[in-house]
Amino acid sequence: MTERTYLDWNATAPLRPEARAAMIAALDEIGNPSSVHREGRAARRLIEQARERVAALVGAEPRNVVFTSGGTEANMMALTPALETSQDKNRFDRLVVSSIEHVSVRGGGRFPAHQVEEISATEEGVVDSGALDRRLNELKWQGLPPPLVSIMAANNETGVIQPIKAAAAIVHAGGGLLHVDAIQAAGRIPFDINDLGVDLTTVSAHKIGGPQGVGALIKRSAALQLAEPMIRGGGQERGGRAGTENVAGIAGFGAAAASALASMAADGERMRFVRDRLEAGLRKGPTVIFGHNAERLPNTSLFAAPGLRAETALINLDLDGFAVSSGSACSSGKVTPSHVLAAMAVPDKLVSGAIRLSIGPSTSENEIDLFLEAWMKLVAGLSKERRGLAA
Repeated sequence: MTERTYLDWNATAPLRPEARAAMIAALDEIGNPSSVHREGRAARRLIEQARERVAALVGAEPRNVVFTSGGTEANMMALTPALETSQDKNRFDRLVVSSIEHVSVRGGGRFPAHQVEEISATEEGVVDSGALDRRLNELKWQGLPPPLVSIMAANNETGVIQPIKAAAAIVHAGGGLLHVDAIQAAGRIPFDINDLGVDLTTVSAHKIGGPQGVGALIKRSAALQLAEPMIRGGGQERGGRAGTENVAGIAGFGAAAASALASMAADGERMRFVRDRLEAGLRKGPTVIFGHNAERLPNTSLFAAPGLRAETALINLDLDGFAVSSGSACSSGKVTPSHVLAAMAVPDKLVSGAIRLSIGPSTSENEIDLFLEAWMKLVAGLSKERRGLAA
């Protein structure tokens, strides 16, 4: 059997030992965290400890963390017209998102489709801050209410890091609120909700080595309220999300968050070294690396060889033992054209061949070298095929 090499950490990261241990310990607790007896209080302590750890991952206050079933649900909760502050009870009637957002944000959350609009990105995959500023000024001149704006911290396909602090200043100057999908950034690069001026952010456990099926919506201020929770019932999560909490999953999330935060600097340096080794090898052939001139996550590369389709590359690489993807993993197993690359004005022929390789702290130089051998074999085969057709 071919030995497997996992290079798809942006889709999901392997479970950290600390998270596994925390989950196993939590499974031995029998109490419902809403119960007042000793067993219930023990389960509640696990949740509150995890809440502190997840809050620390983004510099937030624990009371402002609402646990969810994952990043998509957290985004859906955040993207709602029914956001209120102590000063403003008016509903938002417009959502502005960037053209490179994850599909769970581009879908508009709980906003009707006609109330959602997009802001462009540059050819390097960076949100156009100038376009955002112009649009918010237009709304102000037209006498329209300020919008809710959603911009991701780092793109899940290209790894390009977005100018969140600048965007927050623009949004707040226009009277709006800023939501940031930090699912790929949290635990990989420093992300402080207060320093950046982010009003709402979303994170996911399984991107940082926690369990799948757990995420969180995090507010910068307790004054910001979700007037219409998605799930109503028993009032769990301080009324933010009803239903008995996933104690074991949340405990695993907390342990993964603490571990990721503690090792982030060292892991980032290591991953950047390995990624740069990968890209140096890719540049020896006719391979295009997308967003390479922009600041990126230390673990992500998106690239294509002209004429090589993603379906062909994925099948061959999988047979050779390499797990990579064609972009986002949230397309039900389908290989679909990247809206991110389309927004970057990448030619269709390259868009259809894009491969995302995302590494983790344990990815070795040898694994990268073996991948490069397999990739160069694919590209060489394509060149040979072209020569045969031309003959």
